[in-house]
Formats: sequence, C-alpha cells, structure tokens
Amino acid sequence: MSVKSCETLEKSMVALTVEVGTEEFEAAVEKAYRKQRGRINMPGFRPGKAPRKMIERMYGPSIFYEDAVNEILPDAYEAAVKEQDLRVVGYPQVELEKVGKEGFTFKATVAVYPEVTLGQYKGLEAPRAEAVVTDADVDARLGEMAERNSRMVDQDRPAQNGDIANIDFEGFLEGKPFDGGKGDNYDLTLGSGSFVPGFEEQVVGMSAGEEKDIDITFPENYHADLAGKAVVFHVKVNAVKVKELPEMDDEFAKDVSEFDTLEELKADVRAKLLAEKQEAGQRAFEDILMSKAAEGITADIPDAMVDAQAEEMVRNLTNQLRAQGMSIEQYMQMTNTDEEGLKEQAKAPALEQVRMDLTIAAIIKAEGIEATDEDVEAEYVRMSEMYSGLSVDQLKQYMKEDMVREQVIRSKAIAVVADSAIAVKPEEPAAEAAPAEESAE
Repeated sequence: MSVKSCETLEKSMVALTVEVGTEEFEAAVEKAYRKQRGRINMPGFRPGKAPRKMIERMYGPSIFYEDAVNEILPDAYEAAVKEQDLRVVGYPQVELEKVGKEGFTFKATVAVYPEVTLGQYKGLEAPRAEAVVTDADVDARLGEMAERNSRMVDQDRPAQNGDIANIDFEGFLEGKPFDGGKGDNYDLTLGSGSFVPGFEEQVVGMSAGEEKDIDITFPENYHADLAGKAVVFHVKVNAVKVKELPEMDDEFAKDVSEFDTLEELKADVRAKLLAEKQEAGQRAFEDILMSKAAEGITADIPDAMVDAQAEEMVRNLTNQLRAQGMSIEQYMQMTNTDEEGLKEQAKAPALEQVRMDLTIAAIIKAEGIEATDEDVEAEYVRMSEMYSGLSVDQLKQYMKEDMVREQVIRSKAIAVVADSAIAVKPEEPAAEAAPAEESAE
C-alpha cells in the first residue's frame, strides 16, 4: 500500500488517493478464490476442485476482484490514515479508480478534525447573581420533606376536589373498549387536571364503593383515533383519601433528620439551599462564559461532525423517552415530525455542542492541561459523596478511569476560563412603563 496523494479540501475534508500493489492484491485475489471455489461449478471438476486459472479463463480474470478489493481496502484505508497522521471524523466516501491484475487504486474522501484558532477565552465578562435564600425557600423545602413523610387517611364521605380517589375505570367507544382506556387501583388527585377534561369533575361527589358511568367527549386536539369522540367511562371508586402532613415541630425534625429541633433543621436546610444556589449560579456563569469563548473560535467544521452530534442527540432523546415509557415513534406522531425532521431540528444545538467541544479541546491543548491520578481519585470521591448510595469502588465499576480523567480535564479547562473571568451584576429587568393618561378633550 502507498499513498499517492493527500489533498486538503474545504470544510475540513481530505481526499486520500491510495494504491494497492500487485503483491498485496494477488494475495487477496488468491484468498477470494479459496473462499469462492466451493460455490463455483466447472464442467469436469468436483465442487471446490477447479483450478483458479480455469475459473478465470471461463468467467474472466476479474471474477475475484470485487471480493479481493473488499478484503484489502479497509486495512489499506486505515494504514493510509495512520501514515498521514489524520484524525478522521466519520466514515469515508470511497471511489474505486482503477483495478487490474497489477493492483488497484482508490480515493477516500473523509472529514478530519478541524484546525481550531482560539479567540479570547480569558478575561471574559458575564453576569453572576448573588445567591440568596429566603424564608419562603426554606419553607418550600421543608414542605417537600413533609410531603415525603405524609400519610394517606381514608375518608368516609363523598370525594372532594383535592382528595385522592382510588379508582378502577374502563372506557368504551360505541360500546367497545378502546386501547389505553382501562386502569385498576389508580390514585387520581381530583382537581389536578391529569385526566381528560370533564372526568375528574364527575368523580367529585362519589363515595367509596360507588360505581357509575361518566360521559366524556375527547378534545379535538387529542390523538387521532379518539379526537372529538364521545365515550363512556365506567368508574368504580375503591377509596377516598386525603393526604395528612405531619406537624412542623421538633418531633418532625427528629423523624426526618439527625437534628433534635426544628430550628436546627431549618438552619441546615438554609445552608444546603445556599450551597445549591451558589453551585447553580456558578454553572450558569460558566455556561455564559463558555458560550462566549465558543463564539470566538475560528474553525472549518465538517458537516460530518455536526451530523454525528445530531444523531447522538436523537439517540439520547430516544433513550429518555423510553425511560418515560414512550417510544420515539409515539413522540414523532405527537409532534408531527419524522426521523429526518428530528435530525434537522437537532442540527442547530448540535453545531453549538461541536463548537463547545472544539473550544474546550483547544484550551486543553493551549494550556497543557492534564489530570493526575490524585485528581482522578478525588473526582471519584466527589461523585461518591454526590451519589450517596454508591461507594468509590462501586463507582469505579460503572465509570472507567479514562472517562473520569477526561471529565476532570474538561472541568480544569472550564476553570481556566471561569477563574480569569469578570463577574458583573445582572441587569435589572426593565420596569413596565405606566400607561399614559388620556388627555381630556
């Protein structure tokens, strides 16, 4: 194998012209012959026993060329990429230019990692708000803790808005059950609006053990098979419950934390909220800075990088939907789009992500950033503290050292930008002007 030329094209594309010589090609042709001879019928020869020259004389000398090229081309391409020290992106477009008994020549056009010229990435300016925790924030967090420690109490009375009705239900369209219209022992919070309009209102007033039919007309914007259709739900109320929250006192603090008094719990909640807001503020500050740094780079970004990132985003969306019990096909139906439409929608954010990744990589190179073994171990410890249910050893089973090392290096690159930046006070939102009074005539 020899590289005849390596031509740089626009958009960080490279055209490699590669020649495979007679000796290499002959070995591949012989290999192709040995694979195929058992499937070739030749008069006077048992299957698999016909000499290669006899087969080539009957079918032509090129009979084994295609398989021989397919056998040797991938390795020849990889060797050419390595010889030219190219950082390729995606798969090449391959064109076979010449093939014969003396060998073959092909051209591979492929995207390569672009050259990146950094703009300003130190001394950037971005708004950063002061983290403030109010009494209302503390009360809201305590309320969440109370919700998690609430209990359900059965009620011997008709259901009211705000109650939780445990129900069995089944829907019928023109007297026949329809898909997705049945549920058993479903806890429905009345007034939540989680069911089709008109359903919850008709459950209000029902008592435990009561059954009745509920008439519903689906909205016109509901999914196609039921949009605008009149249906009947048969509903049975199994129980009517109310959520009972614990009293907010010292006993509550002892039940939900390691503290003895409510005041101690409040102080701890306030401190944790402040830390959360400070961290969120720092992340927002860094995001603005890194976006500015990414806007300042100069790079001829190949389409293949953006396309690959867009496809990755669609795969991530597919996995997220699956975790929520929805398929990507259902999502596309709901959003009136198709797979190509999803990829097209992802291209703008994909380009932003590619620019961000290129920026971080260029900063790492410019600053000579590395991660020591101690840095990596400290990151495992930090993640273990964040995910309190996992030990460092367990984390190491799920997250390989190379992945964590890369994460540490990226964080260090972002810190270079953030530590040198200038934080300014966010602009106050503009006050709406009072409407001018009409002049009297």
